[in-house]
Amino acid sequence: MKIIIAGGTGFLGDNLEKYFTEKGDQVLILTRKPKRKNELYWNAKTVGEWRNSLEKADVLINLTGKSVDCRYTEKNKREIYSSRIDSTQVLQEAVNNCLDKPEIWLNASSATIYVHSEKHLNTEESGVIGDDFSMNICKSWEEEFFTVKNEETRKVALRTSIVMGNNGGAFPKLKLITKLGLGGKQGRGQQMVSWIHIDDFCKAVEWIINNENIQGAVNVTAPNPVSNEEMMRKLRKQLNIPFGLNAPVWQLEIASILLKTETELLLKSRNVYPEKLSKTGFEFSYLRIDETIDHLLKT
Repeated sequence: MKIIIAGGTGFLGDNLEKYFTEKGDQVLILTRKPKRKNELYWNAKTVGEWRNSLEKADVLINLTGKSVDCRYTEKNKREIYSSRIDSTQVLQEAVNNCLDKPEIWLNASSATIYVHSEKHLNTEESGVIGDDFSMNICKSWEEEFFTVKNEETRKVALRTSIVMGNNGGAFPKLKLITKLGLGGKQGRGQQMVSWIHIDDFCKAVEWIINNENIQGAVNVTAPNPVSNEEMMRKLRKQLNIPFGLNAPVWQLEIASILLKTETELLLKSRNVYPEKLSKTGFEFSYLRIDETIDHLLKT
């Protein structure tokens, strides 16, 4: 296949590129700072020469967006919003102008679109979508993505949960704080953590590409969310760390200012189930958080 990944130089993009390249597919990356032969310059705002790469592409994947791991200042809020909307708009413009359009377009979204929920399991069908900054970002992003319908191009929004891997994302940070003795529960510890192993994330993307019946929003998450308290306990156990200091909310508020991030990233309960993936027969390699932690610590 010919696969284009916009904003593909981060954690997820690197892993997808490796996954598909090893299968013999051609992967081109759209990035602001091209350094390799398969990387093309784009500014994520205007159509440029990169548009030609979309002709006869099998797959377009858009992972562009300013990281939400920052303080929610007005400036950062604007950038989080515009980076997602602008890139989706300009890709749509480019796709519209293609004579031979990509067969499928997967656009990043987030499991954060659902409300804080410790009891209710959110599927694509039954999920409760709320109204705050993060949820509204996701809603606007998906709305922009699905506004235009091209019959030739199937569209899927990837409502991704926390992706666990060794070369980026949350896991290296969780491992570090646990080794420092800070691996207790965060806040009450009852907030649910929806997660997926990076290998299953890549497999799920391939599954979606190959299954023509899958479209619309898809929860890309393992089927067994765990509480924050349980996840941290299992991480301590597998790292042989006998204790972990708990972090009450007031401490997290102070730490988040120092670390230039937001407590929402730790305290929001993401209780999400991958109904579409499960109903179409997708088989996860990592169903439990402990086997995921065990595998990542050994590799």
